[in-house]
Amino acid sequence: MSAAPPQRIVSLLPSATELLFAVGAGPRVVGVTHECDHPPAARHLPRLTANALPTEGEPPAAVDRHIRRARHEGSSIYLLDEARLAGLEPDLIVTQELCPVCAVAYPEVQRAARRLGGDVPVLSLEPESLEDILTTVEVVGRAAGSEAGAAATVAQMAERRDIIASAAPPEPRPRVACIEWTEPLMAAGHWVPEMVALAGGIDVLGSAGRPSAEISWDAVVAAAPDVMVLMPCGYGLERTLQVSPEVTGRPGFADLPCARMGRVIAVDGSSYFNRPGPRIISGLEIMAAALRARPGEPLPKGAAWIR
Repeated sequence: MSAAPPQRIVSLLPSATELLFAVGAGPRVVGVTHECDHPPAARHLPRLTANALPTEGEPPAAVDRHIRRARHEGSSIYLLDEARLAGLEPDLIVTQELCPVCAVAYPEVQRAARRLGGDVPVLSLEPESLEDILTTVEVVGRAAGSEAGAAATVAQMAERRDIIASAAPPEPRPRVACIEWTEPLMAAGHWVPEMVALAGGIDVLGSAGRPSAEISWDAVVAAAPDVMVLMPCGYGLERTLQVSPEVTGRPGFADLPCARMGRVIAVDGSSYFNRPGPRIISGLEIMAAALRARPGEPLPKGAAWIR
């Protein structure tokens, strides 16, 4: 006899929250993080985390310094409300180990789960590619007892991915630089280079399946990208536009092919590129449209030209 599906699920990761709602388990989610803003229903659920660092409104360089100092000192970047977690009496906790900056540290979640009593399972999600993200949907569906919803979600995501992948690429394929942080500069990794390739471009800075990496400005200049996409991790479109001068104001920027051709784009990285959830396919569609658009032409929701 199969076990009953969990009825009280806690998500400690924004992408996991999106996945749980996508597969149909949303009504059984009882707690989320302070960063879980999608779908709208998640915004009204009890929040179990908070920022431990004073990064609100800080420039990217200051945010980076705060995070590096905290990690060096062994301090937590996020606060977990263990009392509130215990009060919710979860029977499944979903989190991740992939990135120490994206969620409460996995060991901390494990310790909190042990203090709950009983044997509350902790599901850790670790996707590193688009295919991994699709597999993660299935994993979440099985854990939540929503296999049918997961299968439907995967089928829809795969169909949209394949439509983009089967389209004729731009000629010539543009050389693309995806910037995931502005100070210090970081090139987007994991699934983003794969998204660029499927969309018809060539990622000149990132490595598919590998973490985002700090890079020098000289490396960006040497790469001579035809298109630059700014997607700072955790930033929406408006905030990305605000910090874009940290890249566009660097020496030699105006001489880059992307600047000369007016093909520098800001995107809502938080919604469509940074989180390995269902909306990553919308990010792929945004990328494909951006690589084919002429400067000044309308871009999809979540993207804007930087002038």
